[in-house]
Amino acid sequence: MSPASAHHQPLALFSLDAGRAFASRVAAALGTVLSAHEEREFEDGEHKTRPLESVRGRDVYVIQALHGDAAQSVNDRLIRLLFFLGTLRDADPARLTAVVPYLCYSRKDRQTKARDPVSTRYLAALFEAVGVGRVVTLDVHNLAAYQNAFRLPTVHLEARPLFVEYFARRLPSDEPVTVVSPDVGGIKRAERFREALEQRLERPVEGAFMEKHRSAGVLSGERLVGETAEREVILLDDLISGGNTLARAARACAEQGAARVWAAASHGVFSADASQTLAASAITRLVVTDSLPLPPSLAFALKKMLSRLDTADFFARAIRHLHTTPP
Repeated sequence: MSPASAHHQPLALFSLDAGRAFASRVAAALGTVLSAHEEREFEDGEHKTRPLESVRGRDVYVIQALHGDAAQSVNDRLIRLLFFLGTLRDADPARLTAVVPYLCYSRKDRQTKARDPVSTRYLAALFEAVGVGRVVTLDVHNLAAYQNAFRLPTVHLEARPLFVEYFARRLPSDEPVTVVSPDVGGIKRAERFREALEQRLERPVEGAFMEKHRSAGVLSGERLVGETAEREVILLDDLISGGNTLARAARACAEQGAARVWAAASHGVFSADASQTLAASAITRLVVTDSLPLPPSLAFALKKMLSRLDTADFFARAIRHLHTTPP
């Protein structure tokens, strides 16, 4: 059966066990249930995964965020996903789509030192090698690098509408607002958000950015360009790992007299000492999506200042559109 006719065939939605909680909510939003599969572990650390129902001629989607936790490393989750996708491809679906809410290795998208890897490109080659027809993800670190790395079709979802609606309902109507990118690389992302928020609020929203340099894990650069004094400040980034980038930008805004500092990021990785770093920062409210589960070790102080936006319906709408729209 040709991929062109796949939108007429039943949809099959899979998830590996590690991502089942989130994928089940996506399935519920689609009005369906997850397709059955089997995962087996072997004594030597190897594993096997297979579908327990036929996917021949069907439009197949596999949902799996690629992050590490105490149970499975990011590399373990990646190889399990790749092997399962390859198994599904061998079972002859009409179309096969990997839905990856958080795409690992997307931060290493260019060479910054001699003989550096370009991990995003290698990751793309792995997906292509197992026969994936399309990759869907949310707010990658560098959109141009993501699109250029993959030779197969890609779909890039943006959490911007969710953040715009969140802040539009909570920002005071009589206070000036500035959107700040915590580094130069995120200026375009912050500007798109600023424009959308300005349109939603129907009043001016200013933009600013923070100077940042990183080498061997060490941050430097203290210059804040833009007006933040006596303003509601929203720091916008694509992900939070250790929290240092947002914490230093929040400190700079507070030192310039910001009335309040909010922070938003699509992916809450929250690695290392993020809880302590962010809980002790000048940020009063932190907003992330639920693209990643919260680490069990997340401090109570950070949980109190944290809001998470539901993306299950967001992904469900994207899958429904892809399934019902001819290529």
